[in-house]
Formats: sequence, C-alpha cells, structure tokens
Amino acid sequence: MQNEKIIVTGAGGQIGQVLLHALAERYGLQAVIATDIRPIPNWEGRFVTLNVLDRHGLEKLVEEQGTTQIYHLAAILSASGEKDPLMTWQVNMDGLLNILDTARDKGIERVFYPSSIAVFGAGIDLRQAGQDVPLIPSTVYGITKAAGENWGYYYYNRYGLDVRSLRYPGIIGYQSPPGGGTTDYAVDIFHYAARREAYTCFLESTARLPMIYMDDAIRATLDLMAAPKDQVRIRTSYNLSGMDFDPQELADSIREFVPDFKVNFVPDFRQAIAASWPQRIDDSDARQDWGWAPTYSLRSMTKDMLDHLEEKIASGQPTH
Repeated sequence: MQNEKIIVTGAGGQIGQVLLHALAERYGLQAVIATDIRPIPNWEGRFVTLNVLDRHGLEKLVEEQGTTQIYHLAAILSASGEKDPLMTWQVNMDGLLNILDTARDKGIERVFYPSSIAVFGAGIDLRQAGQDVPLIPSTVYGITKAAGENWGYYYYNRYGLDVRSLRYPGIIGYQSPPGGGTTDYAVDIFHYAARREAYTCFLESTARLPMIYMDDAIRATLDLMAAPKDQVRIRTSYNLSGMDFDPQELADSIREFVPDFKVNFVPDFRQAIAASWPQRIDDSDARQDWGWAPTYSLRSMTKDMLDHLEEKIASGQPTH
C-alpha cells in the first residue's frame, strides 16, 4: 500500500480536514487529492473542486489520478438534512452511487463509506445498539446511511468492490467547527468553554449518546482501510464507539478545568433526533476482527480539547 493514490470527497468537513493530513502523513502529500464544492483552508496538497453529483468530473479525476482508494465523506448531515429531505436524499444517495459505479468501472481497490449511529432507531434496545439489529432510522440522513450500507454490501457481493465502512458515533474534535449534526453540541460546548462564555445546549441534560474523539476516529478509519481483506468480515458497516456521556456529564468534566463554566439547557427539534439514537454502541466485532480499541476517555478528551482551543485563542486564531 505504499503507492496509493487517494481521493477524499467532502474533504472540507469536520472529519475530512483531519483525515487529509493523516493520509498525507501516512502515504505522502502527493498521494492525496482533496475535493469539495469549496476550497479547504490549511491544505497544502492538491485540491480539486468537485460536486459528487458530477459523475463525469469524478470519472475524469479518477482516471487522471490513477486512483487506488476513495474516501467518500461528502454528505448532508442529520440536523441540516431535515431542512431539505429530498435534497439530502439526492446528495447522499446519488453521490454514493456515482462513487460506487466509478470505483467499479475504473478498478478502484478500496472505498471507504462513513455510516453513522443515525441508522439506528425504532425496534432496538436504545440502551445499547448491537451490530446486527434492525435499522429503522428517524431522519432522512439516517435513511440514506442505512441504504448506503446496503449498497456497499451489494457492490461487494455483486462486483467484488472492496467497500469498507464504520458507523461513527458523535465525533469531537478541535480542528474544525461543528458541521450541522445532532451530536455537534459536544464540539460547540468546548468552544464556548475555552472562551469562558456560557453555553446554551440544544439537547436535554440527560441525553446520553455514544461519542468518539477525533484522533480515535481517524485512527479507526485508517486501521480499517489498512486491514487485510480477510479480516474485514462485516460488509455493511462496523459499529464503532469510544465513550458515552450526556450533556450534564460533559459540562461537569469541563468544569474540572473551567470551574465557572455555565450551561443552560434549551432543547429544540434535535432532542427528538437524539432520543431516537442509542445511548451506547456495542463495537465488539470491530475489536475482534481488526483490533479496534479507543485510547481517549471523557477526561483525557476534555483536557486535550481545551488545551488545543485555548492555544488557538492565545495565538489569535479563530475557534468557531
């Protein structure tokens, strides 16, 4: 895997901006092409403007690059998706099918497709979601992710396309601002705490959700994509988790470092979305199949987030 040529779609998003640098560190800056519908700040490698609905543009780029892997991150997220369900379906599903068809037709070796805890919903024990449970999502974003998992499974079984996927929980990172997801309160709250400002949370104080720190999420992604093919047993999407907490527990963790930090709870429409998602995730299959294990706890994540955001503020960098 030393001569990889990698395209990342939706590279300007929360995950993409961090993944780009991790891929460049592993495979070299020249091996990675970032694509999105707008330029990406702080990216020194090649950037190509690309709408994933543009099949011709995608195919042309894949051929020019001699692409071996695609990380398909372009999507409209949960809370944003509820504002325009049909557009969300078009972007998320037609974009994915363009990727899968192009990968199949152009001989791409591996495709990464991020799924989400948004695939879960009615019909399961929300106290802990297992790997093989019914997927009855409550949002159009979740519907597209559940359908996408099955398309990946189909292309693997029908065409032999090596599609790999993770069901990300809420991802927390300091590198970029929130991107319109229901779990993004857990990013936003740190920005307010670092600026010593009160925060108004759009979820209830007891809305427990599974989360993961960005460093762990990126490592899990790279480890899954680098795993030998015979170790990747699940071809829909692997459950993934790092920790779980509710907004009150997160606020209490922050107060260990910022004692005067104040949080108000004013739930909005996103609370209903959060209530349809599991509180915890059973990721034992990922641990067993390819050795997944998180490294960050709630406390160590809290400290690292605040340290980095306070450093940004001290240096005059924007944090939001």
